[in-house]
Amino acid sequence: MTPTPPAAPREATRLSELSPQQWKSGVAAWLGWLFDGLELHLYTLVAGPLVFHLLDRTTDGALLNEKKAYIQAAFLLGWALGGAFFGRLGDRLGRSRTLALTVLTYALCTGLCAFAQTWWQLMIFRFVAALGIGGEWAVGASLLSETWPKAWRPWLAAVLQTGVNLGILIAAAVVGLVMPQLQQFFVDGASPGWLHGLIVSAKGVLPRLSPEHLIFLIGVVPAIFVFWIRKKVPETEAWHDAKASTAARPGVAALFQGDVARTSWVTMAVCALSLSAWWLFTFWHPQHLRRILENAQTPAAEITPLITKAFFTVIAVSIAGNFFAGWLARRLGNPRAILLCFLGLGGGMVGAFIVPRGFGELAWFWCPLVGFFSGVFGLFTMYLPPLFPVLLRTTGAGFCYNIGRTAAAAATIVFGLLAPVQDLRTALLWSSGIAFAGAVAALWLPVRTHENEAT
Repeated sequence: MTPTPPAAPREATRLSELSPQQWKSGVAAWLGWLFDGLELHLYTLVAGPLVFHLLDRTTDGALLNEKKAYIQAAFLLGWALGGAFFGRLGDRLGRSRTLALTVLTYALCTGLCAFAQTWWQLMIFRFVAALGIGGEWAVGASLLSETWPKAWRPWLAAVLQTGVNLGILIAAAVVGLVMPQLQQFFVDGASPGWLHGLIVSAKGVLPRLSPEHLIFLIGVVPAIFVFWIRKKVPETEAWHDAKASTAARPGVAALFQGDVARTSWVTMAVCALSLSAWWLFTFWHPQHLRRILENAQTPAAEITPLITKAFFTVIAVSIAGNFFAGWLARRLGNPRAILLCFLGLGGGMVGAFIVPRGFGELAWFWCPLVGFFSGVFGLFTMYLPPLFPVLLRTTGAGFCYNIGRTAAAAATIVFGLLAPVQDLRTALLWSSGIAFAGAVAALWLPVRTHENEAT
């Protein structure tokens, strides 16, 4: 007589029922994403003046756009490669150990950006930092999907994405509060004596040092988090069980074999299109707003704080969008929720850029509307990992989601080369078409998962 297999343990239905391991994995994933958001957008907020400074205050607007595009493209490419590389490590070494490596990578290399003396040095540092950021997404998503209750996933996705949003808001707050003081110091040297001496000494070694450089030093802080991860966050049972149950470990090629292949191709297409649209908007709309303010003869000292407040508003609104996307996913399922949000994303971009608009219209209504629908990206956190077998989980989620950033990198370069120097509006309008194409591709997103399979 075949013995009856033991019943699966009942999943928690309340926060009080969660185990210590679940809490630790949840906190680790959320903090990892918060630091992701911080590291992500420090550069976005200071890109214009920083690259301007590294190019010896060039008056060639086309050259400035080109170099900014190359740096951002390198970052997105590093993000894509990091998702694949660290995703693979996550399946081989375990989720917790790899998570620590990703955080250490992006923290240290973001700090190195403070020492860049040429645009290409900044590009290299951003590329390596992005390897860690891309890897953290894949590993953190799998860690949480394997430990927390399945029924909670739409809301977990929203909460995890909120970590990114809060990290971005922290970046905006740091830039908004600290940058004016740093700029004032570089003008008249007004600062505490110890800081004055420190910066003067640094400028002696780094002649191209600017206020924007110093902002990147905050990026080193997450490195401290690594010690807690390694000491407190255990590997998941799903990973241990899958590792013990099979001698053969599937390679990256397995993503394009059997029934997994269709999932890989479709999710890659959806992610490539949607991420290209979102990153074109995220990176270039602050540059567009900056140009509007400059053309309106806004005092130079007021421009960066205004851009920072506008960016802060977009991300704050996107937090509500995270929970809206989660609500849609609960009612309609992930594929339909993703499709509808992509339509909203593209529609918001059309509304923002179809006609010339002033700073107020864009900053306080249209751009935040686009940010609201960007909450869709939180759904991928909990949706993608279970689509793949356990020993392909971080590889598949990391590769397919982050490989989309390769397309986004190419799109950013093309944008920077082709966008009119004095008016980015038309190019941003055309970018909305990429979001609509992502909505069409979402029609083929899979529903079936490999939730209970070991390989």
